[in-house]
Amino acid sequence: MKKRIKKTMFLLLFTATMVIPCQAQEIVPTKFGVIGGINFSNLYTKDASTADMIFGFNLGVFAKMPTTGILSIQPELFLTKKGASVTYNSLLVDGTANFNLTYLELPVLSLLKVSDHINLQFGPYVSYLIAGKVTNMANIHLFNFEQNIDASNYNRIDAGLILGMGVEVHSMNMGVRYSYGLTKIGKERTLLDNSYIIPNASNGVVNFYLSVPVN
Repeated sequence: MKKRIKKTMFLLLFTATMVIPCQAQEIVPTKFGVIGGINFSNLYTKDASTADMIFGFNLGVFAKMPTTGILSIQPELFLTKKGASVTYNSLLVDGTANFNLTYLELPVLSLLKVSDHINLQFGPYVSYLIAGKVTNMANIHLFNFEQNIDASNYNRIDAGLILGMGVEVHSMNMGVRYSYGLTKIGKERTLLDNSYIIPNASNGVVNFYLSVPVN
């Protein structure tokens, strides 16, 4: 009986000494790299007749940190341009305002590997408004967006959620993401005891990206 126990313990120890090095070899190091792409952004608002997408970009860096064989955490930091072309139409004035917003954005994404080359991405983002510019074309200048809205009228912090899918080929990752803002980009203000927000809108962005590791 004692010989069997010793033999079993020896086999367990031998198996452990063989398995542990193999597992250590499977640990994937953190990847660092650059990421960039093009944005098709819009503003979701109820105060306008229509809001059309505008073209923008994003460019920055990322770190991909594997946690298991199928799950990685990927924080990123990049500059991104958002906004929209908003058409408004009321009894007093109608026209188009083009909002161009530049953010420094920090997403923290979970990458779930569903096959050898495909991953799903989801997670939150937070961004800081660096610059906000608006151009205005109206039939009358009862309210001129360019003269009445500047950087102080925007909320500096934007936050929301990202959902996307990526395809990995030779360590490069390309794909598409959708980010949905959960905060208003305009600050709440008061005029004659009435509160209002201009622009009363949230960001929405479709992004096509390419990420390339450098290590």
